[in-house]
Amino acid sequence: MKKVFNLFDLSQKVNYKTEILAGLTVAMTMIPESLSFAILAGFPPLMGLYAAFIAGLVTAIFGGRPGMISGGAGATVIVLIALMKSNGLEYVFAAVALAGILQILVGLFKLGKFIRLVPHPVMFGFVNGLAIIIFMSQLEQFKTALNGQIVWLSGNPMFIMVCLVALTIGIVVFLPKITKAVPSSLVAIIVVFILVFFLGIETKTVKDIASVSGGFPPFHIPNIPINFETLKLIFPYSLIMAAVGLTEGLLTLNLVDEITETKGDGNRECIAQGSSNILNGFFFGMGGCPMIAQTLVNLSAGSRARLSGIVASFTILVIILFGAPIIEQLPMAALVGVMIMVAIGTFEWASLKIFNRMPKKDVFLVIIVALITVLLHNLALAVLIGVIISALVFAWESAKRIRAKKYIDDEGVKHYEIYGPLFFASTTAFTEKFDVLNDPNEVIIDFKESRVADMSAIEALNVITHRYHKIGKKVHLRHLSKDCIQLLNNAEAIIDVNIIEDPTYKLVVDKL
Repeated sequence: MKKVFNLFDLSQKVNYKTEILAGLTVAMTMIPESLSFAILAGFPPLMGLYAAFIAGLVTAIFGGRPGMISGGAGATVIVLIALMKSNGLEYVFAAVALAGILQILVGLFKLGKFIRLVPHPVMFGFVNGLAIIIFMSQLEQFKTALNGQIVWLSGNPMFIMVCLVALTIGIVVFLPKITKAVPSSLVAIIVVFILVFFLGIETKTVKDIASVSGGFPPFHIPNIPINFETLKLIFPYSLIMAAVGLTEGLLTLNLVDEITETKGDGNRECIAQGSSNILNGFFFGMGGCPMIAQTLVNLSAGSRARLSGIVASFTILVIILFGAPIIEQLPMAALVGVMIMVAIGTFEWASLKIFNRMPKKDVFLVIIVALITVLLHNLALAVLIGVIISALVFAWESAKRIRAKKYIDDEGVKHYEIYGPLFFASTTAFTEKFDVLNDPNEVIIDFKESRVADMSAIEALNVITHRYHKIGKKVHLRHLSKDCIQLLNNAEAIIDVNIIEDPTYKLVVDKL
């Protein structure tokens, strides 16, 4: 029983009131967003709510850490739009389920640790870009359809919308200065709802997006041919969806770790996320992943346990089954105000303060990742490009660090003491340091302060030893680590033809 209680974090001290209120707040902000994403992709609106319920519940219970909120996220849904248009809904369900299987495999093979490869400037750019996207997406609620075109609100409707949003923001900002007994965002939503309802104010509501009324998620086996052609069709979409979902999930987990100063389990999160997507594929959901905006709403409401996510999920289900008439009357202005405050809280304002102290390459990295995030709305691609740029910059900087200390000892032997890593980017600089023609007949290359890292490094050694061999000179390699020697031994076919002295590998390796 203790394990079951630990699962829900009930064995620890949990503020039940805070968790329940935080869950209700999260549910209110998830509903319009999930509906919007479903409509954007051309799915039935309820698919978004089913995804919010299924993904939210599964990851809240089994996910990698308390406090994270999952649902039908736009980043993963966008991946499926082309498949929806070309092959229809049944193939979408199959692709979502397959993406879940791929995510579970990532978790089982413990590949979640690769999130450590994301540099901090990339995180800055990712979070700042996300904050801008959250803010800009709220501007769509200030528009309306007129004669088949989307235009900005004007006159009284715009004035009312702006005033209600401002009121929401004011409550969110100033209520915590008076009391923190209840989440200020939930109070703001309730106050604006009461004001609009009892004063009969005409303004945009959740019902203007879509109906949220329905039944329990129905079990449904995707009606598709089970053959290799189907797999070949859906696999690319599933792979991209799995990658996008895991990237967002692990980055969200990393962000929550920093905010709460605790440590989550990335591999467990991968398995939970994959399980939720498999269920989505068979229970009419559009799939999803952790939602950073809703996670930040949850944390700002004071939640630190799993209970809030469970409450949010069941709240969405209850609303689908029974509460639609009330929820459909919620003013969009209240939800917009809450999300604008989330965007402001998400932005890493500290990154602007330290711009003049950051290396130029890091400033460039922050800006480029933020721009890609905003312009393409593809968070996974933005992070991937950021990591690649960061890796290339690091390789370039490391390549410039290789150097050689040269001297001739009393016995007339020329020594080259190598400093810095020898790898693909530093091989050219390495080979340029040797004076083959003018060196004495015996040369020692000392790697005590260096490391032979890859096959490009071995080929560089090949080139140098070959040059010395051609004019009858002997080369010794010293202080190679065991893994470097193994790397050389594994490259026997390359070294055999070029290096003299050893009958097996034709290489003198002094293991000192």
